[in-house]
Amino acid sequence: MDLKLHRPRGACAVSGRPFVPGELFYSALVRAGGDLDRLDVAAEAWAGPPDASLAWWRSAYPAADAAGHELAPVDVLLDVLEELEGRAEDAPLRYLLALQLLRRRALRIVETPADQEDAGTMVVACRKRERDYRVPVVPPEEATAAGVEQRLMTLLWSGGAA
Repeated sequence: MDLKLHRPRGACAVSGRPFVPGELFYSALVRAGGDLDRLDVAAEAWAGPPDASLAWWRSAYPAADAAGHELAPVDVLLDVLEELEGRAEDAPLRYLLALQLLRRRALRIVETPADQEDAGTMVVACRKRERDYRVPVVPPEEATAAGVEQRLMTLLWSGGAA
């Protein structure tokens, strides 16, 4: 599955001021009312990660003609993968995130014997963190329902690590 990831919001979530190309800003993934939201905050308005933050990172706002799209840093994505563990309502988002991490080669599929306990679960390993993750496999209908793909795209795009 190849997801095209979109740009961050064009203005600071605190001041409302539009970002200019090359400007440093912070992005935070925040749990809000059982959902995840992405907040983009200008560097001068950043007072640290908000309460209920799952992850945060610094980026440079891209130029209007900037080509390509980039995911947030791998460590941020792994933090979110771990934070979403055990949350049934976020299983589709976690599954798509695991697929993106497989695609980026941050995770690899672990061959495990098929038994009743692991039925419907993908086991992936992270060499960087020296651990395995059990990720429930979500049918395509669930993964694309209720804008899950869009949530992943909106939450995790980064303008380039700064």
